[in-house]
Amino acid sequence: MKHLFLALLLGLSLSACAQPAPGRGSAKPDADAPAAAAQSFAAGTPEARAREAVLALGPNVTIERIGAAPIPGYREVVAGGSVVYVSDDGKYMFQGGLVDIAKREDLSETAMAKVRKDILAALPEADRIVFAPKGVTRHTVVVLTDVECGYCRKFHSDIALYNALGIRVEYLAFPRGGLASDDYRRMVAVWCAPNRQKALTDAKNGVPVQQGACPRTPVDMQYRAGLRMGLEGTPMILNEDGRMLGGYLPPERLLQRLDALAEARKAG
Repeated sequence: MKHLFLALLLGLSLSACAQPAPGRGSAKPDADAPAAAAQSFAAGTPEARAREAVLALGPNVTIERIGAAPIPGYREVVAGGSVVYVSDDGKYMFQGGLVDIAKREDLSETAMAKVRKDILAALPEADRIVFAPKGVTRHTVVVLTDVECGYCRKFHSDIALYNALGIRVEYLAFPRGGLASDDYRRMVAVWCAPNRQKALTDAKNGVPVQQGACPRTPVDMQYRAGLRMGLEGTPMILNEDGRMLGGYLPPERLLQRLDALAEARKAG
């Protein structure tokens, strides 16, 4: 949710849209993915002032990380799926992409990527719906998906092509209608199915998936993780480093992006 503070200033609760809804089926929702260990800062430090400034706007906001900003006189705060910068005296705050012109790097995205990587590490691979290449895996992407959105369906219609290029796709659930929606119930049915791959393909093709017996569902946890990772729309494609590659990308284009990032990583 990139417009975190706009929502706060309008008096909206960031957690309200993610609250469980009653009567959604027999599957028991999992707990949230664990947050990073809370940082401890001495009173009066720039980090403590940054925390106080953020919590003054929204006391229920989850702060993922506070650290030194790339620009002097500010702290960098990752909270509620956004990156903001708070002056060391705690009086000023701004939000938006911070770009290193010389390196041509979006430093705000770099900060978010680190947090996303940690969040992804806390989401069990067994809870993902995986489509893997039959041969060598060249790259792995995590895709937060919805069974209803057009570009999600377009991406999945080409899943064999992504796999043929050596791209492993690991799906996480993000019902964009929220946890009280019909969309959510469809995705719970998919994740509860004995054959999740077939169920997901059916759902994306408009074929109803009946929910059977299901002791637990990770859909709630994955949905909330998506909010923490700054998801604004589906699909959301992430590489293994937590970098957001955008929304829908055709197979060849996605491979080019992944190859370029791999080369940049090797170059340091």
